[in-house]
Amino acid sequence: MDYNPFKRKISELNKIEAAKGRFLVSEPFMEDPYFKRSVVLLTEHNKEGSVGFILNQALDIKLSELIEDFPELDFPVYLGGPVQPQNLFFLHSKGDLIPEAIQVSGDIYWSGNFDMLKGLIEQELIQKNEIKFFLGYSGWDFGQLKNELKTNSWFVQDSDPSLILSNDSEDLWKQVMAKAEKEIAMMVNYPENPNLN
Repeated sequence: MDYNPFKRKISELNKIEAAKGRFLVSEPFMEDPYFKRSVVLLTEHNKEGSVGFILNQALDIKLSELIEDFPELDFPVYLGGPVQPQNLFFLHSKGDLIPEAIQVSGDIYWSGNFDMLKGLIEQELIQKNEIKFFLGYSGWDFGQLKNELKTNSWFVQDSDPSLILSNDSEDLWKQVMAKAEKEIAMMVNYPENPNLN
């Protein structure tokens, strides 16, 4: 970021390291169209790279419009990131019911047997606040995310399970920022374009 109203670098404000199950929160003036004012849940973070899903970029499409013979329920779909945007992914809290689900942290899982998932939705055993669908995902090669953290692109925050599957995503970036320590929380009301300040 060229414009820096902070007395300290964003990287210096990160008290914890990026890890599976944590949030990446974009700095207030990030211009990347995919990640501007975004909150990303990291579902993998290891020596092979990092994978995550943008939680707050709802698309103007419903799941039943994407998949033939899918129950016509109004499950929203989100843009998970720029990688494989033609593929569908999902986060959920039903690891006990969906085989092959991968635990992210606590009661949050990603992926799993899609046929079983479809059956559970048809039986109304999964509610909208228990699952979130994405087109595409966010991915970083080994060292790439580390470099972005050094160049002050992201805040790292502990995730809040109540926010991960929430479909009220419009103000998610502000909600997560507001829960951070004071120096980060005060950035909530910064304009997206610093020239408008």
